[in-house]
Amino acid sequence: MKEIIEIIARSIVDAPDAVSVTEISGMHTSILELKVSKADIGKIIGKKGRTADALRTILSAVSAKGKKRAVLEIVD
Repeated sequence: MKEIIEIIARSIVDAPDAVSVTEISGMHTSILELKVSKADIGKIIGKKGRTADALRTILSAVSAKGKKRAVLEIVD
């Protein structure tokens, strides 16, 4: 799950070296924290949050296959 979000985020932003994804695993839930540079935060969120929603949809589809819930948080 972490790798998929990282690959997609690196392809969207202008500074792919600044992208980092941290995974915090729990019993039934994983929290993925996505950090990008300040200049690229708008590209990750997208217009009206559409890009962020798309990333969350992809993440939920992948996590459902593993029978685990995943949450994506975009951190400044």
